[in-house]
Amino acid sequence: MSILAVIFGILSGCFLAVLVGIIGSHRRIGFGWAFLISLIFTPFVGLIVALLTDPLPGGGQRWGCVGTVVAILGLLFFAAFLLLALTGGAMLLAL
Repeated sequence: MSILAVIFGILSGCFLAVLVGIIGSHRRIGFGWAFLISLIFTPFVGLIVALLTDPLPGGGQRWGCVGTVVAILGLLFFAAFLLLALTGGAMLLAL
């Protein structure tokens, strides 16, 4: 696997972990713990843990478009990682 695929994998994991942290900030677990669990395990496990905790009373603060931007960037990096991983880096040679 090429180094570029590894970089895209790490970046997509970090962006998705930040997104899970934003989801966790509206719950009792908080941003930090949701983010840390997502980094240690996977963003999917962090999302499940964050969604299993109780929501904060009072609605919480709004993040605006930050969550949407992070989600789109995470999914783009994840798609690039999958493309590079599945083709074995052959897409880089075609460019």
